[in-house]
Amino acid sequence: MAPLPNYRPKQLSVGPLEAEILNIIWELGSATVKDVHDRILTDPNRELAYTSVTTVLRRLTDKGWLACIKKARAYYWQPLVTKQQADVIRAHEQLQRFLAVGNPDVIAAFADSLDETASEQIQAIAQRIQAARQAREEQ
Repeated sequence: MAPLPNYRPKQLSVGPLEAEILNIIWELGSATVKDVHDRILTDPNRELAYTSVTTVLRRLTDKGWLACIKKARAYYWQPLVTKQQADVIRAHEQLQRFLAVGNPDVIAAFADSLDETASEQIQAIAQRIQAARQAREEQ
């Protein structure tokens, strides 16, 4: 089970273009504006200004998703969290919002309406939680 990372971006919400660029950065590990721009333009049906990529990279840096490093004469952007860590952070935030409803009857009614596959997933999650708690207690 992946633990909740200590570091979290300042702002979790990202728009569609931000998400696309973030995925490119995760794929490449580290990239310049040109790297990202070239990757997006591999789709012949896409048009996107170089300056728009720069703006989005800066926005993702401001939100805490990326770090900008100057190497020689170029700027490189690299992720501050992995894609897996981002998935864990987002799932945690969604779960917290769901549980914030605070009414056990509403949550139980929701859980009762799930199909068999979802119920099995919840059972598997509960078992993993129990195993993680036991492992912590044994340390």
